[in-house]
Amino acid sequence: MWPPEPPPLPALTRAEGELIDRYLEVVDLLGRINPARGRDTYSGLRAAQALVTKAVELREALDAMHRRGESEVHAATLARALRTLDGERRSGRVAVPPAAGR
Repeated sequence: MWPPEPPPLPALTRAEGELIDRYLEVVDLLGRINPARGRDTYSGLRAAQALVTKAVELREALDAMHRRGESEVHAATLARALRTLDGERRSGRVAVPPAAGR
């Protein structure tokens, strides 16, 4: 038996797709850097080094949107795309985990 099909991504411009992809890459790296969830300094260091490059790519995606005249962010559509791409779980790794016993 196959797992259920994920919902389709909403229609996005190429620049919006780039924004979502770069944003999730940054979120994944921040989750790896999170000291409340980390296992060792080396993996955090490697993630922090990669974060510099990914932050530049995120800035470039936003700059491309701005240059193309995409000055409005369609938050509801982009949120749906983030949910489809497991953004809630991925961004949850950035947060401080609940205290033990709660």
